[in-house]
Amino acid sequence: MNVDALYESLSQIPKAELTFWQDFFMKFYRAWFAEGRWANYFKGLLTTVEVTVIALIIGVVLGVVVSMIRTAHDQQRPGNRNILLGFINKICQVYVTVIRGTPMMVQLMIWGFVIFASSRKFTLVGALGLGINSGAYVSEIIRGGLMSLDIGQTEAGRSLGLNYLQTMRFIIIPQAFKAILPSLGNEFIVLLKDTSLISVISGKEIVYAARSIGSKTYEYMFPYVITAIMYLVMVMAFSWLQGKLERRLRESDRR
Repeated sequence: MNVDALYESLSQIPKAELTFWQDFFMKFYRAWFAEGRWANYFKGLLTTVEVTVIALIIGVVLGVVVSMIRTAHDQQRPGNRNILLGFINKICQVYVTVIRGTPMMVQLMIWGFVIFASSRKFTLVGALGLGINSGAYVSEIIRGGLMSLDIGQTEAGRSLGLNYLQTMRFIIIPQAFKAILPSLGNEFIVLLKDTSLISVISGKEIVYAARSIGSKTYEYMFPYVITAIMYLVMVMAFSWLQGKLERRLRESDRR
């Protein structure tokens, strides 16, 4: 007996007479199989992945730029300060302070209901908001990694005739990357889970799909549990990839 036939058979039984497992199956069927609702979850999953990738790109680009500016400012020699760099550094400090000091949901609501109130592209607005938020955290992670290296590394690069960007690219960043990889991985996992928040501005990701299905079936437990499992699988897959990359980097250090 297939699931459709089993559901039809159980539908003939009064609800009060259903066993626990029969009632469990009925609710799961309505949340997953009925009217092809499983496709709604995977459509939301695709949107979640797209939002994560867009936000990740924005966050990494912003994080690298802000961390480079702040690191360059902090490593200036006393009495040899660049006024323009100092001004840009202040802007970066304000950006990091404001973003890290306010809730993600409030930021998304400002982006969706104030700044882009006339836009109907809620998902893209959510990706932008997530990316800008992530950029502040990524910048501090990268800056911490760059500042943890001895200043002699930078001076050695300069003595070889490399400019600041070349020194960062060939000497500093490769060493800092290994140190900051675990923290960056954790930030990316947080970013993936935070995509669920774009549903507050009508971004159509997995939580939005689960909420829509729950409103039709009047049963929210199964849609939300299915959503939680999908997020858990994605996080576990990402964590596995991160662990594999970390092991390879450790092995390359031993050679």
